[in-house]
Amino acid sequence: MYAKNSTFIGLDVHKKSIVGAMLLPGADVPEELGKIINESRTVKRLVKKLKKRAPGPIVACYEAGPCGYELQRQLTSLDVQCIVIAPSLIPRKPGERIKTDRRDARKLTEYLRAGLLTEVHPPTPAEEAVRDLTRAREDAKQDQMRARHRLSKFLLRLGRVYGQGRNWSVRHLRWVRKQTFDHASATSTFNHYLLTMEQVTERIEELDRALAEVAASEPYAEQVGWLRCLRGIDTVVAMTLVAELHGFQRFVSPRELMSYLGLTPSENSSDERTRRGGITKAGNGHVRRMLVQAALSYRHRPAASAYIAKRRKGQPVAIIAIADKAQQRLHRRYQRLKARKKHHNVITVAVARELVGFIWSVMQHTADPEEATKEKKPSSFEPRVKKYRLRKS
Repeated sequence: MYAKNSTFIGLDVHKKSIVGAMLLPGADVPEELGKIINESRTVKRLVKKLKKRAPGPIVACYEAGPCGYELQRQLTSLDVQCIVIAPSLIPRKPGERIKTDRRDARKLTEYLRAGLLTEVHPPTPAEEAVRDLTRAREDAKQDQMRARHRLSKFLLRLGRVYGQGRNWSVRHLRWVRKQTFDHASATSTFNHYLLTMEQVTERIEELDRALAEVAASEPYAEQVGWLRCLRGIDTVVAMTLVAELHGFQRFVSPRELMSYLGLTPSENSSDERTRRGGITKAGNGHVRRMLVQAALSYRHRPAASAYIAKRRKGQPVAIIAIADKAQQRLHRRYQRLKARKKHHNVITVAVARELVGFIWSVMQHTADPEEATKEKKPSSFEPRVKKYRLRKS
């Protein structure tokens, strides 16, 4: 994987400082590099010193975290190979009770040379900007839920209960705005909660417009159009999938993508005992939440509504065929699990897991006729479907 004369660098990165360790070729014990300020100029000086001592290429690593990918991009621009590591997949000794920045840097260096670390695929600055836009929309939805809860519970404490339909519909909002109170303090509180909720709603609408503009531009328009052919996936969910995963081609099979999204069952088996638990919940939680919500739409009978037909207009026939196949299969899957008295959440997650397989199949489509004639693994999810069925209880 790496050249024999490679020098390995482990970095423990924080907002204000970086602690490093180095393993030169042939060395057995990591050498401490000390602590430096986390600034561009000090990183450049560190790289200059390392290049004077290293007999060959330099490979550095640090854990993914709140500091993002700026350090990785800077080191790459300085001709230093830098990989970002998944913190949850770093090997840990059960009996180890001492943790310091210097120990972490040394441990990263040793594990990097041994090949025991799992790399995170870093997005480009443009991909990261779109990803942050989708996450801002998700944060706004959480703020909206909190604002609605505060307003509804305030009205509930005062005995104001709406019983003429669903909450937060147009009629319900009209009823909310007509509420009056005897005390000025209660009126001020109500106006504050209502204004907060309306402001968050306007934020969500603005973010939706921004996402729609990005989805209609290149390089997202084609892939978003393909994903919108699937039931339960519209512009927001499609943009979240494309922005968070930024490259479906790196997943060689649907099973690998399911595992990356944490939708595969956990297992604790030994000898003749087999014990499976809930899903692992590893990997990208943003996409997982979106997929579980999208899977709920497959509880309804398969149908090509006017809205879905409009989304599919002008899309490749092969993509539409996969979307129709997904509707049929996932609805049958939902109904069979429901007939077996499975819990509603278990059913939804099982459907979401199989939906990932169809999404993977859709994203393997290529519009290039020369690329389509090359020999490669079958992109259709149908031959693999039986592998993902749940075991009978």
